[in-house]
Amino acid sequence: MPSSSTPISSASFAMGDPHAPPLRVERLLQTLEDSGVQYVIVGGLAAAAQGAGRVTFDIDVVPEWSTENLNHLADALRSLNAQLRVPDSVDPVPFPLDARSLRGFEVSTWRTDAGDLDVIMGTPTTVHGRLAGYDDLADRGHRLEAYGLTIIVADLSDIIESKQVLAREPDLAALPELRRLQARLAAERPADET
Repeated sequence: MPSSSTPISSASFAMGDPHAPPLRVERLLQTLEDSGVQYVIVGGLAAAAQGAGRVTFDIDVVPEWSTENLNHLADALRSLNAQLRVPDSVDPVPFPLDARSLRGFEVSTWRTDAGDLDVIMGTPTTVHGRLAGYDDLADRGHRLEAYGLTIIVADLSDIIESKQVLAREPDLAALPELRRLQARLAAERPADET
């Protein structure tokens, strides 16, 4: 398990979509913090925070799904001038932002002034139809310090499981590195933590 001071280097991130603003991780995380959003970081940034070397192009979060928290998330997105990214469209579209509208998506991608933010109801699991939501992910996740904030990142086992279930080409390509990283971290873990 990484130490609580594992750095997240902004050099690890690049712009993937040529139309997206550069990913500004610190600004996105600080805005979520300032708005009081409870969330777990999943996907590429969570893996990078634990030592993975792959580049990520956005931030994926699983928020706590209460109306109050989703309204905080909507406030954060509005403050970042978020617009909804629509499949097969270059231009994002304005979309009403509140708890009700966010609940209408299992996955949504928001183009913000600080890069793209994916809001996900939960990560897929090997149990058909079951998502690992905020509570599950936060319980197994790791609290790390980044940019003067305490963030929660999903455990590698949850990241690996979701990539196995999704089985998209980029997910499958990431699995060997993530499995090696998981084995290395397990071997480094003190005996009293196993």
